[in-house]
Amino acid sequence: MKDDIRFIRARQRWSAGNRRRNTILTLIAVGLLCGALFLAGRFADEYHIRILNMVAIYITLAVSYNLINGITGQFSLEPNAFVALGAYSASLMTMTPLEKEMNFIIDPCVPWLAHVCVPFLPAIIIGGLTAAIFALLMGFPVFRVRGDYLAIVTLGFGEVIRVVANNMQTVTNGPLGLKGIAMYTDLRWTWGLALLTLFVIVRLVNSSYGRALKAIRENELAAESMGINSFRHKLLAFTLAAFFEGMAGAMLAHLITTISPMLFTFFLTFNLLIIIVLGGLGSLTGSVIAAIAFTWGSELLRAVEEPTNVFGWFTIPGIPGMRMVIFAVILIAAMLFWREGIMGRKEFSWQWFLGLFSGKHKGAKSI
Repeated sequence: MKDDIRFIRARQRWSAGNRRRNTILTLIAVGLLCGALFLAGRFADEYHIRILNMVAIYITLAVSYNLINGITGQFSLEPNAFVALGAYSASLMTMTPLEKEMNFIIDPCVPWLAHVCVPFLPAIIIGGLTAAIFALLMGFPVFRVRGDYLAIVTLGFGEVIRVVANNMQTVTNGPLGLKGIAMYTDLRWTWGLALLTLFVIVRLVNSSYGRALKAIRENELAAESMGINSFRHKLLAFTLAAFFEGMAGAMLAHLITTISPMLFTFFLTFNLLIIIVLGGLGSLTGSVIAAIAFTWGSELLRAVEEPTNVFGWFTIPGIPGMRMVIFAVILIAAMLFWREGIMGRKEFSWQWFLGLFSGKHKGAKSI
């Protein structure tokens, strides 16, 4: 009996020591990232800073999208709708009355929006809350269906939001969109949001609530038989994902400074679907890796569409559209060699990372 107690206490001390070590290493990694971003902001050119901002926005979108598609196992095709809601809501909040008057040249802006102007941080939160409220209202009828029917319904919702934005002239300025949005987004905002999203969703996934979501993913009927309210869990995961997607949409709008309904087509959702499948459905680490590779790789491949001089002997003319052809070939190769994505359902762990240097290599933690 005493031996058992000593073993349990030793196990608890070992676990507490591991948690402290992991916390310290995580803080060091975050500090190094912040230092690298500070140097990038000081010395990098505008083009590379724009790419770094887009990387962070795509990390936020991919991680939040993977919460509902990969962790919970619900095939949803709605991110473009929530990104649009967040982008329009935040933009209308930060634009001054004069800027709105200059944008709404066909029909004036509705009176309850015409004179509203708030700082950037409240506008971001309003963008996220707007998307979350719509997700909550949408979730009640949507999660009455499953599988392919769920995908069709959420896809339709995305198109509905785009069409409404195209026709609500007095609120969204219709097909003309919103121009002259203040460029508030910078590396501090985008990467701060990305780190916040990762922190919240990682803590959620590693909690009892996250284990319930994984149980729903594996077998929803079995999860319900064990007392898990699958509808409530799916609805809350859907709402939380929408909140972060809306905030990412607000960041995007204040980065590119011009938005229109055509920016939020299904192509945006399709790109995010590629990212989470390539990284691994159910792996937040994979979503981060794939988001970085997708965003940065898309920019690097632009070189193939420009004329290239080979050793000064001859010039290869640029071929418009070749970037997407090469990108498609890379995706096909990735799907052939990594059928479950880069990470599958595994996650990064400090134990695995330190094992690479100590020779005691163990596989990454699977979720």
